[in-house]
Order: sequence, then C-alpha cells, then structure tokens
Amino acid sequence: MASQKAKPRSRKRRKTGAASRAVSSRRRDEREQRRAQAARELRRGSRQAGREGERPEGPFGPLPVSELAMLIGVIALGIGFLNGGGPVVIVGLVIIALGVLEVTAREHFTGFRSHSTLLAAIPAVALEAAVVAIVGAPSQRALLIVFVAPVFGGLFWLLRRRFSAARQARVARLARPSAPSGL
Repeated sequence: MASQKAKPRSRKRRKTGAASRAVSSRRRDEREQRRAQAARELRRGSRQAGREGERPEGPFGPLPVSELAMLIGVIALGIGFLNGGGPVVIVGLVIIALGVLEVTAREHFTGFRSHSTLLAAIPAVALEAAVVAIVGAPSQRALLIVFVAPVFGGLFWLLRRRFSAARQARVARLARPSAPSGL
C-alpha cells in the first residue's frame, strides 16, 4: 500500500451567537466578570457626571431652604414681569441669585462639583454694576472689561485651586475604608 498523507482534520467552528460550552473555563469566567464590572462602572460614571460621593447636605439639614428661595424668586420674577417690571423683578432676581449662590458655593467648597466660573462671575458682575452706578455707562463698553476681567480671572484661578484641594480631600476621604463600628 502506498503511503498516503494523512489529511488534517478540520475543526468545526461555533457560530458567534451560539451558547457557551457546558465546560467551564476560568479564563472565560474572569473575562465575563471584567466585562460586567466595566459595564457597571460605565453606568455609574455616566450617572454621576464628575461628582464624587453624595451631594453635601445644606446648612439647614434636610430642609431645602435654598431651593425654596429659588422657587420664591421665580414666582416673584413672574409676578414682576406680569406687572410690567419694577422692584419686584429685582427682588426676584436677587432671591434667585442668593439661592443659587448658596448651592453652588456648598458644592464647590466641599469638592462635590466645580462651579469656579459661576462663583467668579458673580463678584465680577457686581463690580461692573457698581462701576456703572458710580461712574455711569461709558461710551465704549469695552472699557468695563478693564475692571472686570482681572477680578474674574483672579477669582477663577483662586476658586479652581480651592476646588482641586477640596476634591482631593473628598476623594481621599471616600477612598479610606470606614472603621467597623463597635471596636
């Protein structure tokens, strides 16, 4: 008999959508666990949007004073607009601004979420309003930038540094395992 070359056996391939084998595989199980963990982290990360931990509690505990102030300010603003403007609109805007300022400052200085731009803009706009009230509106409005831009830039830089320090402290505090109670 003449020697014949043995034909290599072809392996059958599973379809990509086929069910996994009954034989367990440690590598396959670990890969599935990593995929599931990555999916959980992705869902958690997209839900938190740059925040670390829980939102800081307000100074009045569970009573939402700042949110109520914003609601009252919006109501006053609406009433003022319906009555043709006047002092009620200004009061509404001031009440809204105070509520927003409290919430943003609390979140910013505890490292929860950065509000550097908004917190730096509030004093800059107040300075601009004061300059216009004292001196009057300049013919060249760009001249107001001479007063406002350095204040905004300096405050933004300082607030950003303060937030970075607060965020690092918050992350370190959250990463530290809590001691078991009763020891």
